[in-house]
Amino acid sequence: MEPTELPGRREVAEERKSSLTPLVPGAIASVTVVICAYTERRWQSLSRAVDSLRAQSQVPDQCIVVIDHNDQLLRRARFSLPGDVEVLASDERQGLSGARNTGVRAATSDVVAFLDDDAEADPGWLEELLAQYNTPRVAGAGGRALPVWPTKRPWWFPSEFDWVVGCSYTGLPETVAPVRNLIGAGMSFRRSLFDELGSFDTDLGRLGVLPLGCEETEFALRVRRTITGAELVHVPGAIVRHHVEPERVRIGYFFRRCYSEGISKAAVVTRAGAGAALSTERRYVRSTLPRGVIGGVRDGLRGDSGGFARSAMIVGGLLATTAGYLVGRASLRPAPDRTA
Repeated sequence: MEPTELPGRREVAEERKSSLTPLVPGAIASVTVVICAYTERRWQSLSRAVDSLRAQSQVPDQCIVVIDHNDQLLRRARFSLPGDVEVLASDERQGLSGARNTGVRAATSDVVAFLDDDAEADPGWLEELLAQYNTPRVAGAGGRALPVWPTKRPWWFPSEFDWVVGCSYTGLPETVAPVRNLIGAGMSFRRSLFDELGSFDTDLGRLGVLPLGCEETEFALRVRRTITGAELVHVPGAIVRHHVEPERVRIGYFFRRCYSEGISKAAVVTRAGAGAALSTERRYVRSTLPRGVIGGVRDGLRGDSGGFARSAMIVGGLLATTAGYLVGRASLRPAPDRTA
């Protein structure tokens, strides 16, 4: 029998308020981990990601690998991955959001966690995340994604922009704390949220190598808008190690990704409004980036020639992101309200 379709994003009335179903105090929730993959080029990385789940101190109750519209990879995964891994074909629109939605529908646990196919989870990753759900108001918990560079960190690459390669960046909390949205490489949510609020928006999110994103941000904003008191928490001790592909350490990719992020942010603003969608970005631009520019200049004056380059990349990255946002705002119209 075909799985029941999750309610769509626009089918949820914005004014409706929900309440989280609390966990039994002290109980450890069951957890499903979903890994989405789309290319055979990452086969070795996918295998390592699955292996890292089998080494968890809190072993997942269910492991699902979703193959995003690649029949050859689907056959290989079904033949080669361990037998206790459920391998599914994405049955939604091509892209990361659709693949994640396929995994959510198949999940049977209280919590659904997502691990990127080019990331490896440290042994305590799931245990650290699940510990947060003993607090009823916690709707989701996400870990820290550390970059694993092909050789070493590029001398010109500012840590304030590690989000460009899908990793945690300078400016995030250093202790467990509420945040607006979670880093997609190693995040988790209560499974019930998707029944109440709908699925990831397939109009957003990465499609193959196109460097778009923000589907996690849009979903997080939906959670906070419709569930009174809900919190999403950043858990620095829940670590995944995110492998950075060589083509992503080029200056050209850096600026393309920044520009695409601006376009993605514009799309989120049309859905959630600028106040909610850009609250974190305003603090980032006003506080984190100026400190990064000053720090780079200071490093340069102390003899680190890369410091000046990092300062310049911060300014250039901000300009590219802003340009993408302005272009996106000019070309996108607000999503129609279909909840009336």
